[in-house]
Amino acid sequence: MAEADSSERQQPVTSALSQSAQPSPLPKPVPTTHHVPCIPHTPHVAALSTCPGRGKIAKFISPEEMTSRDYYFDSYAHFGIHEEMLKDEVRTLTYRNAMYHNKHVFKDKIVLDVGSGTGILSMFAANAGAKHVYGIECSSISEYSEKIIKSNHLHNVITIFKGKVEEVELPVEKVDIIISEWMGYCLFYESMLNTVIFARDKWLKPGGLMFPDRAALYVVAIEDRQYKDFKIHWWENVYGFDMSCIRNVAIKEPLVDVVDPKQVVTNSCLLKEVDIYTVKPEDLSFTSAFCLQIQRNDYVHALVTYFNIEFTKCHKKTGFSTG
Repeated sequence: MAEADSSERQQPVTSALSQSAQPSPLPKPVPTTHHVPCIPHTPHVAALSTCPGRGKIAKFISPEEMTSRDYYFDSYAHFGIHEEMLKDEVRTLTYRNAMYHNKHVFKDKIVLDVGSGTGILSMFAANAGAKHVYGIECSSISEYSEKIIKSNHLHNVITIFKGKVEEVELPVEKVDIIISEWMGYCLFYESMLNTVIFARDKWLKPGGLMFPDRAALYVVAIEDRQYKDFKIHWWENVYGFDMSCIRNVAIKEPLVDVVDPKQVVTNSCLLKEVDIYTVKPEDLSFTSAFCLQIQRNDYVHALVTYFNIEFTKCHKKTGFSTG
């Protein structure tokens, strides 16, 4: 199974893929009918997570004191991960446009940024006219975000709390808007959606807004013999040695990669749609029926997932896709 990613994030994921700069139109989704569980995968740095979607924290220490071991357990403290996310212009500019083009929505509002990272979304919200922005970040990058916010003269509008959303107490009872970049690999894997749901239920006032507020996960099938040979059959002869026992594991593991649209051989099918206003934690464990229609006479070497994100409360429809 292959998956399309967002997280760091604007590349589709797969088990046999390559890339195109602009998302190409995918075949129109159709109703579904077959059974597949969502089984995603993510790089090892996030594999030991107790801070949902944001790496495992062994202890709270300042970034200056951290060693490579600490960075491993608190992977979101490392600037490189945030650099990768910030350089994902499609994702970052979509968030910025959702706020800057809808200043009437943010003017004089109390905003909560769940998983605030470097503080980029908090600063967008502040510049969009928010009365005050509270950011919650459980990794040590929060200490840099405070410096960044002060350097940009927004420290009177933005307050960062270091800790888990489930444990932080805010100085306000309710907020008007919750913003978050919560998506994980295959949309849900090691995502922060459970944390966003917790924050929504605890702090969002009646009629409050979620940015973004809709997400949809899709699946397509691709042909890519060359990629399969490179990633799977390669293990059969490694410098003259048979390592095919690893091949048998590798073929079952999802990969994060990009796909050439010319290699898509089916329509795309909707696996799961989520309304962030109403979704419950139990909804995130699911099985989905789907039926892929083959559109040319070819082999199928991988299933590829990708997802769409929408901000439906914007003046003009806004969103992005890892497709």
